[in-house]
Amino acid sequence: MNTINDILQAKGHDIWSVLPTSSVFNAIKLMADHNIGALLVMEYGKIVGIMSERDYARKVILRGKSSKETPVRDIMTDKVVYGEPGQTIEECMALLTHKRIRHLPVLSGDDLVGMISIGDVIKAIIAEQEDKIRLLEQYIGAR
Repeated sequence: MNTINDILQAKGHDIWSVLPTSSVFNAIKLMADHNIGALLVMEYGKIVGIMSERDYARKVILRGKSSKETPVRDIMTDKVVYGEPGQTIEECMALLTHKRIRHLPVLSGDDLVGMISIGDVIKAIIAEQEDKIRLLEQYIGAR
């Protein structure tokens, strides 16, 4: 059974973050530059929040705010949900679904080791199912 750690091994451990005082515009530009949908908000080496494209759409655009003048702290989600490297992909999917979130920072103890998205989890589930199908086809073909 695959784990969050397996996803991180495949995709890498890159983590992108901004300060709470950064402008939303700069955060969105960083997300666009790296083709990602969320950033961790960090201060003094600690996670203080997470900002996603959804936060931008709902808390800046729809409210008529300026992304160049609005600091990330005004729109970030400060109650961050975390995953652990040993969690199974199924446990991770259940967590993402239950909490209605799309991005999950991964902590090993107190150490931040990566971040995964619901897309990463779905990709891993599909790969796992394809492996099972291939094994079953081989088993049936061998009979």
